[in-house]
Amino acid sequence: MHGKTAPKRKVRPDPRYQSQGLAKFINYVMERGKKSVAQKIVYGALEQVEKKTGKKPLDAFDLAIRNVSPVVEVKSRRVGGANYQVPVEVRGERKMALAFRWILEAARNKKGRPMNEKLANEIIAAINNEGDAIKKKQDVHRMAEANRAFAHFA
Repeated sequence: MHGKTAPKRKVRPDPRYQSQGLAKFINYVMERGKKSVAQKIVYGALEQVEKKTGKKPLDAFDLAIRNVSPVVEVKSRRVGGANYQVPVEVRGERKMALAFRWILEAARNKKGRPMNEKLANEIIAAINNEGDAIKKKQDVHRMAEANRAFAHFA
């Protein structure tokens, strides 16, 4: 790495649930700087999750993120002219970032429904350990497991 690492910025907790994690997720949902639209989508999705599961919205969201967060992933490492996929553990910050990204990607890839509905369905699926985001996590884990032989390159 060259130069200084960028300072970590504090994210203000979201206005409704006072959760930093949720505020960060809202920022991930946001497109073209339209935060109020992103908040409507996320809060709408959480209300639907509460209606369908009967769980507190914030608890449901945390559980979904926990279920989708990967433990290990593979990183490309060049050793003596060959590239190896080396399994490495995932840091806390990155776990959350990947979980957010995968849930959003899964929701955005579904067609023909309002975004808050798609997001609610994906969160509910993640709570039940199913759905596209969970599939993505399992694929990443499978990949790391298959390349365990190269773990000594880490």
